[in-house]
Amino acid sequence: MESPVIDSRQLVEAAAGARRADMIGDPHRALTHDQLDALEAMLVRRERREPVGQILGRKGFWKIVLAVTPAVLSPRPETETILDVVLARFGEHQAFSVLDLGVGSGALLLAVLSERPSASGLGVDISEDALAVARANIANLGLTGRATLLRGDWALGVAPESFDLVLSNPPYIPTLEIECLQPEVRIHEPRIAIDGGVDGLAAYRRLAGEILGVLRPRGFFAVEIGAGQAAAVVALFADAGAAALETHNDLAGHERVVSGEKALGD
Repeated sequence: MESPVIDSRQLVEAAAGARRADMIGDPHRALTHDQLDALEAMLVRRERREPVGQILGRKGFWKIVLAVTPAVLSPRPETETILDVVLARFGEHQAFSVLDLGVGSGALLLAVLSERPSASGLGVDISEDALAVARANIANLGLTGRATLLRGDWALGVAPESFDLVLSNPPYIPTLEIECLQPEVRIHEPRIAIDGGVDGLAAYRRLAGEILGVLRPRGFFAVEIGAGQAAAVVALFADAGAAALETHNDLAGHERVVSGEKALGD
């Protein structure tokens, strides 16, 4: 497993009902029999390669904690690259509207709204189970008045030129590569959230035009991409008429995000 020490610590904390500070301050405290039983049950699930976030029912992302279930993609640190790009673009007190296509748990939308108190947004997802998770996260984070949800197929039916910012972390893994992924993803992540079609670009072929359609003039977008996809995704958005296209690397130095604008007059 990629991070056994971190996984173990999180499971012990959860089983013991302990905070990180408790672990540091009293590392030799014995667990009760009930706590040991709870830990053993969690370890059995982890040995089956169930993601820690699904075992705990929550996952930290950016500066927020989200409920997660098998119905949604577990948010990952590399996706935070989108937030680095977006928050540099929109000021702290700026009022703007944001659309998150494929909202899943609500990670991107709710992280932006938590950082920009004058913003409001809409999250769209085709999965009702995913929307139920996002709805719970909106309530848990106290963002009910600023975030709404819609069941839909990408931007189909969304009013034209109605958003200042559009975000998306679409499925981008080529279908045949999924069987080579780690069990945490291959078995436990929703296939609809990871399967990008034959070449991994199926979602972007729709999103390029649809995103520009719902953006206001000079509106901004940012989408996550997979390994080796930057040039192809940039080309798709360029063909759709996007301007000011850029790619952005994650902390590991991999091209992770493509951003751009809707040009005036488009």
